[in-house]
Amino acid sequence: MVKLFKRFEKSILFFIGTVMYALNLAAFFLLFSIDNPEIISMSRTAAVTLSTYVIFMFLLSRIYGRFDAGKRKEKQTVFSLTVAVILTDLITYLELTIMKTNEANNDRFTIENVGILLTVMLLQFLIINVFVKLGNAFYFRVNDREKCIIVTGNNADRVKKALSDFDRRYAVIGVVSYKDGELFEKLIPSDTIVMYDIPVEERHRILSFAYRNLKNVYYNPSVPDIIEQHSNPVVVDDISFFVSEFHLIGFEERIIKRLSDIVISAFALVVLSPLFLVSAVLIKRFDGGPVFFKQKRATVHGRVFEIYKFRTMKENNEEHSATKNDDRITAPGRFLRKYRIDELPQLINILKGDMSLVGPRPEMLKNVEKYTRELPEFVYRLRMKAGLTGYAQIYGKYNTSSRDKLMLDLLYIENYSILKDIQILFQTVMVLFKAEDSTEAFVKKRDE
Repeated sequence: MVKLFKRFEKSILFFIGTVMYALNLAAFFLLFSIDNPEIISMSRTAAVTLSTYVIFMFLLSRIYGRFDAGKRKEKQTVFSLTVAVILTDLITYLELTIMKTNEANNDRFTIENVGILLTVMLLQFLIINVFVKLGNAFYFRVNDREKCIIVTGNNADRVKKALSDFDRRYAVIGVVSYKDGELFEKLIPSDTIVMYDIPVEERHRILSFAYRNLKNVYYNPSVPDIIEQHSNPVVVDDISFFVSEFHLIGFEERIIKRLSDIVISAFALVVLSPLFLVSAVLIKRFDGGPVFFKQKRATVHGRVFEIYKFRTMKENNEEHSATKNDDRITAPGRFLRKYRIDELPQLINILKGDMSLVGPRPEMLKNVEKYTRELPEFVYRLRMKAGLTGYAQIYGKYNTSSRDKLMLDLLYIENYSILKDIQILFQTVMVLFKAEDSTEAFVKKRDE
């Protein structure tokens, strides 16, 4: 029976996911139809409301993550789906409320049915939990854990830790050095080869072995890998090539990006002004020191500017990055840092043009020098204006290495698009709730 289910695995998981989405939609429409019967009848209101719900559910699922059983941690899948569904509910609810603002219903915009909206969200949260558990249970029932062997020159513990977080999917059965004379013999029992931080020449040898022996391969990218991902196959006469064209953000894209920065940062400064005021009062009342912290940072082409942040440390401290349980951090500062509120004054930098909403994080000048000595490729991230958020903030942790952080930044630069920026901005909201990452130690990573 398991073998039969395995053959139809994709179809079964697709069915489970489809039923979950359908039930979420049904929960919204059936409960709201109690006071709005027109949304389940053949009417313009029903057509517009249904279209709004389906379109935004599709778009937000693409941004936050779809139903993908077995691919992510269960709580991550539940959380991302819940965020997508709740935002879809709110947008559709707003659209429905606007449509009811007419002579026949409400003569002015009126917030109503809040109790129904909350009931719908609670019911959908339960539906998502049940179907994610069902999908994962099925996935792990028909799929054995992947037997992984880690190939590395060092940092094996770091990779083992990462894989252990997904222990229902991966089973580490060994660690071997790429220099081992019996490397390929030791790789035979594996289903998956995980390579980390090994020379490109050795990686190519292992990739050839994996291809011959039908084994899955994971490897962390280098700069050439990121460049090659956009290569296009061409044939010149009878010679096959991969073409990788030089890529930088275009003039029109820069204009759109800058206009977006101005509009969004100005709007955010107005909306968040009460939070700015409360933060300023807390900081000032704690020790009477300055509210803002200023520091020189590097942005596009190495241009130096002064970044603004809420002060979270005691005054007159040695200038180096914060660590976990750093005694220089004030009581209000711990709260501001936990929820990234200390970063909000950078909206002023964005409005001024020093930074962008999305881009590589601006580093301290001494860190730029240090990282460039260790990783000459670090200067490549200065091809894009520094940003408030980016790939490194969404996918990274406090203990993400400078090399891995660099690769995340270069992935953003090489994959840049306006739509990608919008996606990152939406995903940034979820970072505020990543408590397990927020409290993780990182020596000399987080700045003041």
